[in-house]
Amino acid sequence: MGTAEMAKSLRSKHKRKMRAIKREKYGKKELETLKKTLQKATADRDVVMQETCTVKDADVVRAEAAEKMETNKAAGKFHPKTMKNEHGNYPAWMNQRKLRKVKKEQKRTTKLIAKKKKK
Repeated sequence: MGTAEMAKSLRSKHKRKMRAIKREKYGKKELETLKKTLQKATADRDVVMQETCTVKDADVVRAEAAEKMETNKAAGKFHPKTMKNEHGNYPAWMNQRKLRKVKKEQKRTTKLIAKKKKK
């Protein structure tokens, strides 16, 4: 047992293992029921149902989600180092502790730059 595994209890490991087994078991059952409903829909001539429902593997869904993932456009408007927008304001979600930290870092860097220019 490595140090990373020491903190994990046997109970939580067992629960995780059983959840994975259950997920696999019920996943197969769910897939079968989906297929049955699709077959039933085609038998009833409900073509709209067949077109909207497509069965995909979990790996395919994860890959598609990774491709489609977009960043928040509003968060991109702030400069990454100064954390200010074009008007010189800080983001609304930024807490005061983080704000003080950023200001302190800016002050330190401006002092360093001024010191280098003198030399």
